[in-house]
Amino acid sequence: MLNPFTTQGVFSWYELMTTDVKAAQEFYGKVLGWTFETTNEHGMEYTLVKVGEDEVAGMFDRKYAQVENKEQIPPHWGSYITVNNLESCIEKVTTNGGNIIVPPTEIPKVGKFSVIQDPQGAVISLMEYDQSMLDSC
Repeated sequence: MLNPFTTQGVFSWYELMTTDVKAAQEFYGKVLGWTFETTNEHGMEYTLVKVGEDEVAGMFDRKYAQVENKEQIPPHWGSYITVNNLESCIEKVTTNGGNIIVPPTEIPKVGKFSVIQDPQGAVISLMEYDQSMLDSC
């Protein structure tokens, strides 16, 4: 079976950026039976989404977004794709007509990510996981 955190090109994480985490928890908890665990790591409140004991996604308040004009970003689900070398992928994005929306950004004890946009306008995040995070899985 593929390890989503180490296999190049595999979707590895899903994340909700919202304006009301508590309301999102209530909605998804009732609709999907998800449970939640909130942490305060990395200088922000972050909610892990769980199915049983397995962490399957995350949620955070838009106020923690590390981008300009974050108030203009609507609540949305984002997806992360694992890459083995973020810098190399970023170069390929720009040379192939894409844009960098959020430059490579470090998440302590997790890895570094970048939000990219393909030439047609679709947005997705690339994530290179730290070995220390992988060792704890």
